[in-house]
Amino acid sequence: MPDIIREYLPILIPIIILEIALMFYSLRHVLKHDRYKFGSRTMWILIVIIIQIIGPILYLTIGREEE
Repeated sequence: MPDIIREYLPILIPIIILEIALMFYSLRHVLKHDRYKFGSRTMWILIVIIIQIIGPILYLTIGREEE
């Protein structure tokens, strides 16, 4: 393994875990609920999956309808 990867691995692992956890939580919420502040289910699924860590944060802050 190159030294640069070994050097940044302790920083990257928590970020990757956070990204995956946010994505799964957001996808579960999108699929479970029918109402959103704006947009459709398909749009939010694509945003959450394609726009890696920012997509789930966008959904959780501006996309999800209050319960």
